[in-house]
Amino acid sequence: MPAQSRPAGSRYRRTGWAFVILALAVVTGLREWFGVSGAAGGVLHHIAAGPVGVLGLVVPLLLGALGVAMLRVRSMGRVHARIAVGALGVLTGVTGIIQVTSGNPSLSYGIAPLEAAGGLLGWVAGYPLALLFGPVAAVLLFLLLIAFSSLVVSGRTVADIRELLAERRAGADDGQDGRGGQGDSLATRTLSRVRRGLGGRQEDSDASDTSVLEGYDGDEPFRSALETERRPRGSGRRRRTTPKQETSVVPVQDEASAPLGDDFSQTSVLPDPVPGEPVGAGRDDPPALRPRQGAGRAPASRPVPPAEPDAVTEETPSLDEPDLADQIAMSEMSAMALPDGTTYSLPEDSLLEPGPGHATRTEANDTIVSTLQSVFADFNVEATVTGYTRGPQVTRYEVHLGRGVNVSRVTSQEKNIAYAVGSDEIRLLTPIPGKSAIGVEIPNADREMVKLGDVLRSQAAKKQAHPLVVGLGKNVEGDYVVTNLAKTPHMLVAGQTGSGKSSFVNSMITSIMMRATPEDVRMVLIDPKRVELTIYEGIPHLITPIITSPKKAAEALEWVVREMDARYDDLASFGYKHIDDFNAAVRAGAVEPLPGSQRVIAPYPYLLVVVDELADLMMTAPKDVEASIQRITQLARAAGIHLVLATQRPVAQVVTGLIKSNVPSRLAFATASQLDSRVILDQNGAETLTGQGDALYLGPGASTPVRVQGSWVTETEIRAVVAHVKAQLTPEYREDVVVPEVKKQIDEEIGDDMDLLLQAAELIITSQFGSTSMLQRKLRVGFAKAGRLMDLLESREVVGPSEGSKARDVLVAPEQLEETLAWIRGEGAAPGSADEAPGPQAGDQANDPQAGAAATSVLPADRYGQDPVGASSATPESASWEDDSADPDSEDAWSLTGRGGSW
Repeated sequence: MPAQSRPAGSRYRRTGWAFVILALAVVTGLREWFGVSGAAGGVLHHIAAGPVGVLGLVVPLLLGALGVAMLRVRSMGRVHARIAVGALGVLTGVTGIIQVTSGNPSLSYGIAPLEAAGGLLGWVAGYPLALLFGPVAAVLLFLLLIAFSSLVVSGRTVADIRELLAERRAGADDGQDGRGGQGDSLATRTLSRVRRGLGGRQEDSDASDTSVLEGYDGDEPFRSALETERRPRGSGRRRRTTPKQETSVVPVQDEASAPLGDDFSQTSVLPDPVPGEPVGAGRDDPPALRPRQGAGRAPASRPVPPAEPDAVTEETPSLDEPDLADQIAMSEMSAMALPDGTTYSLPEDSLLEPGPGHATRTEANDTIVSTLQSVFADFNVEATVTGYTRGPQVTRYEVHLGRGVNVSRVTSQEKNIAYAVGSDEIRLLTPIPGKSAIGVEIPNADREMVKLGDVLRSQAAKKQAHPLVVGLGKNVEGDYVVTNLAKTPHMLVAGQTGSGKSSFVNSMITSIMMRATPEDVRMVLIDPKRVELTIYEGIPHLITPIITSPKKAAEALEWVVREMDARYDDLASFGYKHIDDFNAAVRAGAVEPLPGSQRVIAPYPYLLVVVDELADLMMTAPKDVEASIQRITQLARAAGIHLVLATQRPVAQVVTGLIKSNVPSRLAFATASQLDSRVILDQNGAETLTGQGDALYLGPGASTPVRVQGSWVTETEIRAVVAHVKAQLTPEYREDVVVPEVKKQIDEEIGDDMDLLLQAAELIITSQFGSTSMLQRKLRVGFAKAGRLMDLLESREVVGPSEGSKARDVLVAPEQLEETLAWIRGEGAAPGSADEAPGPQAGDQANDPQAGAAATSVLPADRYGQDPVGASSATPESASWEDDSADPDSEDAWSLTGRGGSW
């Protein structure tokens, strides 16, 4: 019966007993502490001192704690029972020691000597032990009892405490030797670790041949863009279950919630079920949560499979020993020298605020366990919920099947499970990757926020020194997850409005600003919506101002293709296969320019291209955009160029087959339908996400997506980080990324009649017949409009003067049609003019492919230096990229490439 429909006496019986216990605690405390009492003082003293003797002073505190606990919770669970048993054990050990050290008085002497010693509890425990083993042995036994009871109260084992002390000792050592100081930034601490590990190698490399590197990018056999912080969930000791498998014991986690400082989650393993009584059902549970007893319960003779423990790896990469690729990348993250003699410093960790603590178990999770077990019992499914792992957004419940039970028996109950838990956003995994169990992912009623600062401060981010490591968030098990964009190597991010796509883009850019200098990473930000990325305007990592025009974005992508070709030319010339190897050789002095060349060879920075809305680009210039993206995604990985495409319209017209085939990594947020999910992931699943950062990450080469809760960074934190980086360095833009647009000179007398005027000129020149009545018929205009068009053509010497009713003479030959139309539009000189080629201009390069190629072939000495050749020192920032050509006759990006009009 629900609590609301119970009788008043039943509803308030528990509250009444709680107040009775609190009243007893008050009057007992007044008697024992202050001697304030009446005729019942003796009785109160016997109540307090009789059971525990001289420890009667703490009895009022124990009674008060019990009364408060009864008021705070509806029913006493396993956690409260464990604490009560542990406290009773501690109290027994203390009273026993007092009983033995007080001369071990007997009960035959009366109650007064016992009240002055250990009380009745101390006499029951201490008197027989002192007689059997002697006083010294009894005291030692009681000390062991106190130690064990303290562990029971804390909910930890000796192995857990040992591991915790080892972690704190390792953290203290890092802080003492300068590797983990609180005042240092994240990258500074990681730098010191790598430098200390590479110190010996650098000394030896000076005397050796610098032309041979210690390692190359191709030495890594298996690449994984995803890195997860997996802290030990057990004692760390392995027990061999089979000759080929080693597992670790997973401890039972009984806490209602972990401490606020806990940054990890551990699998909550439920006790073995009692035959006939499903997991989670107890006497104190409300009747509505108790499963019915029916034929669906598992027989007692059939063993229930235990929860599969996590596999233990033989060698866990430590923080002080990153892999070779990360060592090479981290050695490049040295302090950047500024023109004024100072150094560029990365933002401090304190700019990103920490988030709330992670709870590993709550009452809501226990309620869901009981509900799931009730569904299996009601529908005669021999399945048992053996444990769960709680994440910030969802909890994954592990379901083990009985012997001979088909998996479809559980998967067919998806609608019934959704109805029982009251949520239509559940997701079934058959099986859980790496486990012989079915996973049921159900959203948490009490969701938690994942802060970007916590992700970047986790071990998963610290042990990766690469500048392109960004914080993703937390997975379902509560572990921090980061990804390396250099190993991705390109990513497609999609989801409907409000699902968290823009939050991921902000977290990604902020992560790069927190970990990388402008010498390490340069960015091209394309924001057709004009408002999403404006907060990053002016940061020194930008290689061009934020592009808001789709036409300019197409030109920027073409520049990226040219940059990729230039990098590959250098790699081929000097014999390297990856940009990391080339940069390491340049820093080691093993790469020198050709004899007679004045070029300064410098390391190439990583180039990250972020497109916040791909749909707008595909609508404006689909041919150019798709061709450029195809070339970049096919070839640019080894050149250090990586692409992140984000869109809220995951349809086949936007995310084409050519784009999907060359973008191996996908990050899918909540979608509106299964069709959209299949466009992103090539499988269902994104339509069941809960939104607000809940996502599925499908890495390169993976067949099963990983569910993560995206990290969140506030706008205040973003502005603080942006202000820090902008205060140290001003951006140095490349002027050749986007070709400046040539403004059209349109006469005021033409006005809005440009289209009709061009059509009239084309009709007259091609037919060589200038007649006003012909314009009326062909253009379907009135006599006044046709006469005005003819006068405009006469003023531009296309037709001759009027000769009454005769047709006008046509002064332009058909071969000069294109030149005449361009002259009328204001794009060139008059046909036959002597000075129609005044010299190559910036706008002419866009219309002349040969001229554009010649201009781009002359590269500055240092293409990414502080003062690139050709850049004006008086104007540190280039002009705005706003697209003012809103009229329908403006050139699109297809025509600017010299390939003709797009029609």
